[in-house]
Amino acid sequence: MNAVPVLVGYTAAVGFVAPRLLLRAGWPHRAPALASAVWHALLISFSIGIALAAYNLAMPTEHLEAGLVGLLHSCGLGVGTGESDPHAADQLAVVLPAAIGLALSAAFAFHVVRARRARTRHREAVDLVGRHSARLRAIVLPYDVPAAYCLPGRRPRVVISDAAVRELTPEQLGAVLAHEQGHIVGRHHLVLAAAEAYQSVFRGLPLARHAREQTALLLEMVADDRALRRHSGEALATAMYEMAAARTPKGAFAAGGHTVLIRLKRVLGPRKTPHRAFWVSVASLAVVVPLLPLLVACPPGLG
Repeated sequence: MNAVPVLVGYTAAVGFVAPRLLLRAGWPHRAPALASAVWHALLISFSIGIALAAYNLAMPTEHLEAGLVGLLHSCGLGVGTGESDPHAADQLAVVLPAAIGLALSAAFAFHVVRARRARTRHREAVDLVGRHSARLRAIVLPYDVPAAYCLPGRRPRVVISDAAVRELTPEQLGAVLAHEQGHIVGRHHLVLAAAEAYQSVFRGLPLARHAREQTALLLEMVADDRALRRHSGEALATAMYEMAAARTPKGAFAAGGHTVLIRLKRVLGPRKTPHRAFWVSVASLAVVVPLLPLLVACPPGLG
């Protein structure tokens, strides 16, 4: 059979239906790291599905009888057939999926480099204006509004205003600093850059748009959870409230920001984590989902 209709239907479900289901689910805010992995698994699965659909449109029957071996051969990876020069259809079948992969790679590199440049300029300014605090392991800026953010990357910085140092209690200050360290240790800037890359390439796709928005929120929740390991929810929530109005430089992660209200409800609400069986099931699904388009394009029973 021709796999194109099935692949198109699958990618349509992943690109348009899956985001709605995930947005309505209640568990992502209880397991933000797992939820972020699921969003990215869907993005990867959609990309592979589109690439394989393009391949099958170019060569609808080439590999159906030969299974995965035929598919690899059509992509120029087969051995023992005696054919070294691919036909025009072979070339087109490779070019279309490759173009998608190159576009995503280029978009990811663009967002990483652009954010790095912005952080580098801001870091140089912060090092000149602020003072390093060995006790806080942060740069303290002369700013009359409570604020805190981090500049991740190769030379990370945690930046906090002197107003925050004055007005926050030691417990609140510790929670804020732990939150920012969570972003740095988790390399959240790379996770966010990947989501931004998909949104750039698949502009207008609900999956890409919601994945970008939800990834930013979920990463803040992951950093919140790191802070809550050693600090109380009340201390973190109070600090978040105090810094809600502070501005965040481009390319930085802040403890405040426009997601504060959602995070406040989560931090102050009952702490419920998904059952271990549910966690394992969803984690397994996140691993399997990117492979589903491959099973559709090349069913195990063929060959």
